[in-house]
Amino acid sequence: MTESVSWLTATELAESVRAGSTTPADIAEEMIERVDAVNPGINAIVDFDRAQVRADAKQLTESISDGTPLGPLHGVPFTIKDLTAVAGRPLTFGMVPLKDNIAEHDAVIVQRLKAAGGLFLGKTNTPESGYYGGTDNHLFGPTHNPWKPGHSAGGSSGGAAAAVAAGLGPLAEGSDGAGSVRIPASLCGVVGLKPSTGRVPQTILAGRYYSWAYHGPITRTVEDNALMLSVIAGPDSADPLSLPSSDIDWVAETKKGITGWRIAWSPDLGFAQVDPEVRDICASAVQTFEELGAHVEEATPAWGDPEEAMWNGIWVPGFAAEHDMVEWDQLHGQVDENLIELMREGERLTGVDVGRADLFRGQMWDSFSTFMRDYDLLVSPTLCEATFTLDQFAPTRLDGASLRSQLLGWLMTYPFNMMTTPAITVPAGFTSDGRPVGLQIAGRLHDDAAVLRAGAALERVRPWADKIPSL
Repeated sequence: MTESVSWLTATELAESVRAGSTTPADIAEEMIERVDAVNPGINAIVDFDRAQVRADAKQLTESISDGTPLGPLHGVPFTIKDLTAVAGRPLTFGMVPLKDNIAEHDAVIVQRLKAAGGLFLGKTNTPESGYYGGTDNHLFGPTHNPWKPGHSAGGSSGGAAAAVAAGLGPLAEGSDGAGSVRIPASLCGVVGLKPSTGRVPQTILAGRYYSWAYHGPITRTVEDNALMLSVIAGPDSADPLSLPSSDIDWVAETKKGITGWRIAWSPDLGFAQVDPEVRDICASAVQTFEELGAHVEEATPAWGDPEEAMWNGIWVPGFAAEHDMVEWDQLHGQVDENLIELMREGERLTGVDVGRADLFRGQMWDSFSTFMRDYDLLVSPTLCEATFTLDQFAPTRLDGASLRSQLLGWLMTYPFNMMTTPAITVPAGFTSDGRPVGLQIAGRLHDDAAVLRAGAALERVRPWADKIPSL
């Protein structure tokens, strides 16, 4: 192989293994060298067992010669976020009180990645319990943005997105409750998909009936995103909301065009305060859809401001499920004070608050579903801001604001968690000082194929995978 493994796509790596031009063992050695060289500077991977990587790669290599049929990811490295179980590996949620917790089983998504021949590389960093859109914790410390060291990689799948952006494996699992796949993917200049509810069995949280929490693929290309989805999608009894199997060829969808599609471009989704440079970068990218034969017009669903409903109906009740997991009042100095305050918010929340939020969410769905009768896609900036320094909990504009606003007030991702519908972020460009900006492409109910198709069409005209950070 003439090109470094670090920058080959998952698709290219899998093809190289099948062609016999490389082996999983060779890939493992290059990846170990890359992790040792780069990870100390960005802190993306927080659990890395070189001996296990080599042993797994040896087994994958030997299976080629014994005639075992090769899976679609044979020898392709992948990482798993430290909110998701990998048997025999730490499952800490980034929390000091759980530092010795070891997972007893593989989550469904991990089972499927391994069964497809994937090479498990390590666990990636997350904020404590994944509670906010950055990645820092008292156990492992902060993850740096590969494009801008000293700046946020986003969260809560910040370690996952930073790993992909830095060449530490082409595939990463993230999880997304308010944007936690798309936030870091946007800030790190990679591709992140929040699938439809039930597309990928959800086993992150205790709440088996959470319609707003997702596992999602983080990759450098849309084709790799579709490849990973083809492996991890499908029903499982672990998730009672999982969808039936689909006969959609997700990778084939990325090869199709979008001629004749109607696309709504919303610069602010009707509620967000978007940085002008971010808005302009995204608007420029949206022009490309016209070049691809689609019709674009500026339009926004009449769904109002969803922040309060998201807070009272999803985020606070969701974290309240962890209220009895530890003695939060005894953890001052060991976990973030804002996470402890989030637990206190759960104690104060009333059933009436939750009921009103659910009512708003239903009305919001009515507005969105009616709006989408006229459009194939709704496109917007992914976030209001590009990355900011690691010493900030939220963008400067939100200094002194409530915890709710600091957590949600710079995101444009969470409406699609509320809607249960698919949304992908793809790179749109860079600010004048080199910070990545993401474009969010959202689809109709269960139309994951459309967002992958549009993202790939954009990538063909405005390719980004050849742009890599200087590390």
